[in-house]
Amino acid sequence: MIWRTVGVIAALSAALGSSTATGSTAPGGRQPLAPVEALDVGRYLGVWNQVAALPQPYNLDCARNTTADYQLIDANNIRVENTCISWSGATNRIIGNARVNDPVTRAQLHVSFPGVPFQNSLDGPTNYIVTFIAEDYSWAIVGDPLRFSGFVLSRSPAVDPARWGEIRAVVADRGYDPCLLLTSPTPGGATDIRPLCTA
Repeated sequence: MIWRTVGVIAALSAALGSSTATGSTAPGGRQPLAPVEALDVGRYLGVWNQVAALPQPYNLDCARNTTADYQLIDANNIRVENTCISWSGATNRIIGNARVNDPVTRAQLHVSFPGVPFQNSLDGPTNYIVTFIAEDYSWAIVGDPLRFSGFVLSRSPAVDPARWGEIRAVVADRGYDPCLLLTSPTPGGATDIRPLCTA
């Protein structure tokens, strides 16, 4: 999920040429985050609940109920509306655009938000990759090419113990440290913020 994808991610991605098309490596010698083989954009649309994420400066104000709503604009553009409840109890909302950068998998996109430095152009380097999607499209893992961001999204705000175990395994398989991602409080789901490796 992209709350406000940090502009530095886009800048670093462009500077380092970190798109999977370049074949370059991410920090630590790892390959850049890989997309799923094929994303059915129609099935991906709608509301997702953020159930875990790497903490970022732009989402520290989000205390709970973080969601993303994706709606189709046209063949290559998706309206992005991210909301959350802040620590003060206010609703935070930002609306942006996700443009498909990869016509083959359709799982690599550039997300932009008007007025956000380095993020205000509809075109730009890939900063949102769907690296895992459940067969039934019930949950997903997304991040940027260098894994500076990472989000676990779920259609349901509640996650049972078996699913948490599956999430931890896939997060690790995609090159993330599960202990660095934190759970996100959701209605009927997690009630606290803790390392994903302990969820």
